[in-house]
Amino acid sequence: MLAKLKNIDIPIVIILFAFMIISTMMVYSASVDHPTISISITKILVLYAVGLLAFLGISLFDYRVLVRVAPFLYGAGIISLIAVYFFGAKIHGARGWFELPGGLTFQPAELVKLILIICVTALLARRGGDVLRLKRDVIPVSVAVLIPFILVLIQPDLGNAIIFIIILVGMIWIGNIKYTHVMFTIVILVGAGFLLLTLYKHFHEPLYLSLEKYHFSHWMDRIDTFLYPQNVSDDDSYQVRNAVRAIGSGGLEGEGFLKGTSVHSNFIPFAYSDSIFVVVGEEFGFRGSAVLLLIYFLLIYRMILISIQSTQLSGAYIVVGVVSMFVFQIFENVGMMINIMPLTGITLPFISYGGTSLLINMLSLGLVMSVKLHQEREPELF
Repeated sequence: MLAKLKNIDIPIVIILFAFMIISTMMVYSASVDHPTISISITKILVLYAVGLLAFLGISLFDYRVLVRVAPFLYGAGIISLIAVYFFGAKIHGARGWFELPGGLTFQPAELVKLILIICVTALLARRGGDVLRLKRDVIPVSVAVLIPFILVLIQPDLGNAIIFIIILVGMIWIGNIKYTHVMFTIVILVGAGFLLLTLYKHFHEPLYLSLEKYHFSHWMDRIDTFLYPQNVSDDDSYQVRNAVRAIGSGGLEGEGFLKGTSVHSNFIPFAYSDSIFVVVGEEFGFRGSAVLLLIYFLLIYRMILISIQSTQLSGAYIVVGVVSMFVFQIFENVGMMINIMPLTGITLPFISYGGTSLLINMLSLGLVMSVKLHQEREPELF
């Protein structure tokens, strides 16, 4: 089994170590002057060490075994989402975490993203590359994703819920869906989007009052900050305004490591997690931000190559699912910090601080590497 490591994708490994260095620097800088949280370099490196071990472990494990037990994984994922709603801890307004010994927390929605990729792969692979049928393929796959989507949405965790839909869209697209179905879906979505936007604007006040009763009004605050910034209070637009100002102040070269004025004055909420890109932009400027995005591009490029070279459709589907997840998370996180996307609780992959997020990202990338390392005949399950 260890002989397989000779075929490991070295550029991806190098990229992971680059992420470790960048993340350590940025998280430390964002937390060193924080009034309530201080994250040591040792703690960051320990989390990365655990993540790298998980990456190697799943890389050596044959991903096709996971595809074959997909129904059991799906059932476990749904149970975890139901359980966390009733027994989970409430953090930042969402009941989406299990409290673990030692002050640790675990967010099952993060793990369900990976489970959904495996389950959708299992469903799509049954067609063997043939055109997907609407009733027998597209609708069942969509329903399988819709169930956890709703469970995560009511936590409420809009960010991870949207990622479920992005994974579905990306994988169905590569799964050979009919173009007529694509065009029909686009027409429906555009029409529905226009209708919802009109209704949202017309019934804004009663809708806000209704959502406020169920503690979901913060969704509208974030949407208003993006669509109607002139109508929101300074408190509601505080994070976005300060993020844009901080990134702009970085200019071309940045203010320098540990010299970010906005970050170290604690004007940026969650600078060590969701807003970590602000730290990059302010302290290393446009050049540093461009380098980080280039590294992401290289990672996506290497994963797409693995997908193209996969000898089995299930492997290609899995890689596309992971790529869809990463691309959206990167685009959404960076976009919300420069005010071209609505504000959500989506972290920047491999850079933001968060044990669960980093572990799932490492497992996801390990699953991609497993596709590269296991190209031989499919093994027996038992």
